[in-house]
Amino acid sequence: MSGTAAPLLKVEALTKRFGGFTAVDRVSFSVAEGEILGLLGPNGSGKSTTFNCIAGMLKPTAGSVLLGGEEIGGLTADQVCRRGIGRTFQIPRPFRGLSLLENAVLAAHYGAGGALERDEAEQRARDALRLAQLPEDPHTATAGLGAAGLKKLELARALATKPRLLLADESLGGLDAAEMRQAAAMLKRIRDERGITVVWVEHIMGVLLSVVDRVVVLDHGAVVFEGTPQAAQADERVAEVYLGPPESRAA
Repeated sequence: MSGTAAPLLKVEALTKRFGGFTAVDRVSFSVAEGEILGLLGPNGSGKSTTFNCIAGMLKPTAGSVLLGGEEIGGLTADQVCRRGIGRTFQIPRPFRGLSLLENAVLAAHYGAGGALERDEAEQRARDALRLAQLPEDPHTATAGLGAAGLKKLELARALATKPRLLLADESLGGLDAAEMRQAAAMLKRIRDERGITVVWVEHIMGVLLSVVDRVVVLDHGAVVFEGTPQAAQADERVAEVYLGPPESRAA
């Protein structure tokens, strides 16, 4: 990645208030094309609100969100998706009455590129299921999927929208240690094989730090650290955010 290239995603002074409560306080960061950025922080730090402002689920109170130089802050979720941002949700909510393939086909129709013919949407859907390591059989139902399978289906639906940028929301929640490693490796493979830029929101640090190129750490709605995973692990402010002040930690 060139150091002079314009970022794919640029967030500047992003602010979101709910009445008198400031959930996101002038958050700024950028993401280069082809990068995996980890957006970290404990529960309540503003990660999901930041994500939702980028994805169009929430309208920012102030600030700017640029995708490829175009302002998208304040657009609706479907408008953001059609511009090339796909996202997963922390709690998967598939259409239970549809097969895995039908779930992904529906997402393909919703995504980038506008109206699709049925064959093209199905091809996108099959490709997304293959990437997520799920069966392409049109009759495979969601009923037999466990936590890891549902997370994969969330990922496949996001990939079927053909994103330039993937927002992965707490992809490790509810998974055991082996499933966490597999999920992290899958996100890295998607970036490496397809060139899809990834912003990964997570509160579990360990596995994520082995995959991401950089991390941004939030606390109480504000950025408290930005840098490499190695620097984050050595940073006292990051340790304080996760573990508390030094005097409160167990010896």
